[in-house]
Amino acid sequence: MSTDVGSPVLNIAVFALFVLVTLVIVANVNRRQATANDYFTAGGAFGGGKNGLALSGDFLSAASFLGIAGAIAIHGYDGFLYSIGFMVAWLVNLLLIAELVRNTGRFTMGDVLSYRMRARPVRAAAATSTMVISFFYMLAQMAGAGGVVALLLGVHDGKGQAVVITVVGMIMMLYVLVGGMRGTTWVQIIKAAILVLCVALMTVFLLGKFGFNISELLRQAAANNVKGERILNPGGMFGENGTSKLDFVSLALALVLGAAGLPHVLMRFYTVPNAVQARRSVIWAVGTMTVFYLATLIIGYGASALVGSQRILAATGGENSAAPLLAYEIGGTLLLGIVAAVAFATILAVVAGLTLTASASFAHDVYANIFKRGRAKPGSEVRVARLTAVVVGAMAIVGGILANGQNVAFLVGLAFAFAASANLSTLLYSLFWRRFNTSGTLWGMYGGLVSCLALVAVSPVVSGSPTSIFPWLDFAFFPLSNPGIVSIPVSFVLGFLGTVLSRDKGDERKQAEMEVRSLTGITPPS
Repeated sequence: MSTDVGSPVLNIAVFALFVLVTLVIVANVNRRQATANDYFTAGGAFGGGKNGLALSGDFLSAASFLGIAGAIAIHGYDGFLYSIGFMVAWLVNLLLIAELVRNTGRFTMGDVLSYRMRARPVRAAAATSTMVISFFYMLAQMAGAGGVVALLLGVHDGKGQAVVITVVGMIMMLYVLVGGMRGTTWVQIIKAAILVLCVALMTVFLLGKFGFNISELLRQAAANNVKGERILNPGGMFGENGTSKLDFVSLALALVLGAAGLPHVLMRFYTVPNAVQARRSVIWAVGTMTVFYLATLIIGYGASALVGSQRILAATGGENSAAPLLAYEIGGTLLLGIVAAVAFATILAVVAGLTLTASASFAHDVYANIFKRGRAKPGSEVRVARLTAVVVGAMAIVGGILANGQNVAFLVGLAFAFAASANLSTLLYSLFWRRFNTSGTLWGMYGGLVSCLALVAVSPVVSGSPTSIFPWLDFAFFPLSNPGIVSIPVSFVLGFLGTVLSRDKGDERKQAEMEVRSLTGITPPS
């Protein structure tokens, strides 16, 4: 069975054209960039509508476009649960996080957490958490890049895919080095617009092939899937036994609670001028993503109906190839080329945002506020951020090569578990609990991060399974693939214990100041 699709020459031309056009845009919008405020937050110059599109561009990653479509195509109903989890997660951001974080911070999550704590240890913890979460999130994007680009270019061996991941990673680093937040934001706005337009058109074309009869589409999907009609009911992925059901509960917790702790999402709230625009950004993002995730349901089942589960799994990239293969079935080489550009733009924009966030956290929290104690020379933060971006990008390339072949939605689920475990408890405690102190922050953040990392290391994600990162090894004794059901409560409990067992009562003046500022946006007089 051949798994080659489209014309590699056309696909390379599409990639080259997209890179050229977006690099020109990035370079042009970035001419005014001179300060850390410009590089990290674009000077807070974006309105709610534009920032909402950029937020959806940040959030609609390879997991959404490639991983969820593939999960639905292979596993059916259970794959759509990723979409539901991603959507519900934004209620936490809208109701509890967006406005308060915008009012309290300046550049990074570390600004919020250190506002009324001992700044140096808390900023170090925030930077560590940001780097780890960004790395795991980038694993998913790089794995998606390797699988899809390799499929479109006809590269089937592991070494060839490693070269593809390396080249794609180097291009992505270029965007961060040239563009900063202003350029990255415009890439994400463009990407979000073409992504939603692409999936909407694919949905319409797909339904047209079945006479706009969804029942017929589902019938054909079941007929062309090795699981048969089981893909139309719950349990295709998570209902095999008690362990898989518990794994789903753990995944659901991570997806719903993780978005509020993602550093690259939190950082985007600083690119708007005030809290009203931050809230409006979330509303725009939710509207955009609702259209997108509804379309993934049709695209996923459509891929099962027209391409078939066996051909999808046999293709380079596995489950992640469902959307490109479907595009080829619907519209031939031309539509495949368009989807290739959209997939590439999706991966590129998200990794650019993640790399920028990780490098900003290190430059601002570690270099400027820990090493230089807030007295960094003008321009030095930006130089350190660019150097850090190169290091982070190189680590992402290596990790992407190791994770190549994993479903990218699953990998992003791990990143959400890390975000919920390390960041959510400390953010909520900092914003809403007056008694919370530095010890609680460090206990909660490091405890959640270490417990999550340790559980992943001894889970089927790393070893003991044919789909593990190291399938030839077996040292897994934690049965769940997603550790959120354990590590998230651990973080909240440790944050509480660290606070109540500490003699540190905190600075009452700073506590009152943070409460006023977070709720009103007004900076109290010193």
